[in-house]
Amino acid sequence: MGEKTEKLLSILKLQPVVPVLVVDDVKSAVLLSRALVAGGLRAIEITMRTPAALDAVRAVANEVEGAEVGAGTILNVAHWEAAVAAGSKFIVSPGTTQELLDAARGSSVPLLPGAATASEVMALREEGYQVLKFFPAEQAGGAAYLKALSSPLAGTLFCPTGSISLKNARDYLSLPNVICVGGSWVAPKELIAAGDWAGITKLAAEAAALAA
Repeated sequence: MGEKTEKLLSILKLQPVVPVLVVDDVKSAVLLSRALVAGGLRAIEITMRTPAALDAVRAVANEVEGAEVGAGTILNVAHWEAAVAAGSKFIVSPGTTQELLDAARGSSVPLLPGAATASEVMALREEGYQVLKFFPAEQAGGAAYLKALSSPLAGTLFCPTGSISLKNARDYLSLPNVICVGGSWVAPKELIAAGDWAGITKLAAEAAALAA
């Protein structure tokens, strides 16, 4: 587990914000990912919510220099195996099941498992996980909740995701137990539809600057 944890940390530490993308076609996914990388956001999560998602992961993995692409919304072993085969460097799940933990145990690809309560965090710590996704962040208690967990559950790091924006990202990033945040605001649907890749690069650069 230690090696996979270090592998995951090396990806999440690349930037303060991991873009969480819902993509409808492969070409847009490649152009979008290039725009994000140009703005300083190299680690990219493509969610498995559309028919094009797996092909998008494969294309970004093969065609976008500098990108570290992962697959999100992984719910079962079939999702896991397909995402890994497509070239995912990391896997993200909104929650956790024993089925997913078993798949992760037998894979060299690291898992960022979702947790929303202290009990879920404790259960994942027992499985050896030190880095977790806190989801849905705002709805589950927000930055104040994560701050409250930092002392009793010291040693666990989080990537909060869910209703996070440029306005509240710093509230999370200022916490000692937050390594990065996940957000979709860096890739608005209207800019993708318009092919405004320069606009997305600008948003990515603003998000990358949150590390300062």
